[in-house]
Amino acid sequence: MKKKLLKISLILLILCITAGITAFILNAYIKGHTKNRILNPNVAEWPDNIDCILVLGCGVYEDGSLSPMLRDRLNLAADIYKKGASDKLLMSGDHGKENYNEVRAMKNYILDGNIADSSNIFMDHAGFSTYESLYRAKEIFGAKKIIIVSNTYHLYRSLYIAEKLGIEAYGVGADDIYSGRKYREFREILARDKDFIKCIFKPEPTFLGEKIDIHGDGTVTDDED
Repeated sequence: MKKKLLKISLILLILCITAGITAFILNAYIKGHTKNRILNPNVAEWPDNIDCILVLGCGVYEDGSLSPMLRDRLNLAADIYKKGASDKLLMSGDHGKENYNEVRAMKNYILDGNIADSSNIFMDHAGFSTYESLYRAKEIFGAKKIIIVSNTYHLYRSLYIAEKLGIEAYGVGADDIYSGRKYREFREILARDKDFIKCIFKPEPTFLGEKIDIHGDGTVTDDED
């Protein structure tokens, strides 16, 4: 009995070690494969014909105010918008509940700063994950060439997903200067591995819907909140 338990324990240990090694190999591959598409926000020239700047949501407080991380992403997006990276902004985030609306808070922040006209700001209310935001950016909004704005640690995965979905994407990243950084870095390794598998099968997002032309009028995506 003891020998059998020892054998089972050894097999489980080998499986755990193998899984861990595989996870870190995939993580290194995704980072190495995408790092050259992360741009310096101070560059003088941007890629031509960018359909939109896609800003990925990440957290809004109960009173509707932005988390520091989301505020920094939007400040970065505003900066490159003013520098001419694209004339369209796509805010993608979670609006799955009536009393939680990331994208409206994001759009309001840009409008309050007089950075862009409302017609140039689109809201994707069903960007429930990085994968879903990118899937919908292409399939709903018709974006084929984009600049993704997020935190730098998050861009590697975002750019990899974009490539696998057939989007030509570049990234501009904000520094991760917030508490809990080590935890986010570890969680992101697991998320990269998860989305590596997801990109093999390419499941549809939670919601699709009618197509919206990213080159049209962004106010068609407005809600009443």
